[in-house]
Amino acid sequence: MSNTPTNNEATATDLLDAVTPEQVSDAIKAAGGAVTTIEQDGVVRLHSASHGIGFQVLWGNPVTTTQYTDFTLSCPLHVQGGTLPEAVLAAWHRTKRFARVAQHGDFVVLEMDVVVAGGVSPAYLAFAVRLWMQMMGEFFLHLRNYGPAGATRGDAANAAGAAPNSDSVAA
Repeated sequence: MSNTPTNNEATATDLLDAVTPEQVSDAIKAAGGAVTTIEQDGVVRLHSASHGIGFQVLWGNPVTTTQYTDFTLSCPLHVQGGTLPEAVLAAWHRTKRFARVAQHGDFVVLEMDVVVAGGVSPAYLAFAVRLWMQMMGEFFLHLRNYGPAGATRGDAANAAGAAPNSDSVAA
């Protein structure tokens, strides 16, 4: 028997069971995004954008003051002229499973949790951010397709009431 680590042992040491703002920033950059780092009250905040709309990283459970076992990618959108019909959000949740949407007054928030507890690779982190960016694009398309064009197609969901067009939601 040798004392050299096996492939499984070597791989296990490369896994991240907590992440720093720098590691998440690197993952966003690896996914093709730019990152703005802002320190506020001693906490590093990350801001980026995808599809021309901004999003932020919300830290979850801290391990230390600079390491977290999870985080949430969050994109708040202001709904101009009221609220979205509940059918818009329900239709999203019926067809998508990675990102959720919640309505808070005249804001709609698209969010996706990323959990690293238990160990993930840096490549998984970059994949999760790419998935998030894809979900953002699909959500914007969902909003656009749900508007008046859907009503003229006779979509059952649009029969519930007038849905906003793409101009009704702003970042």
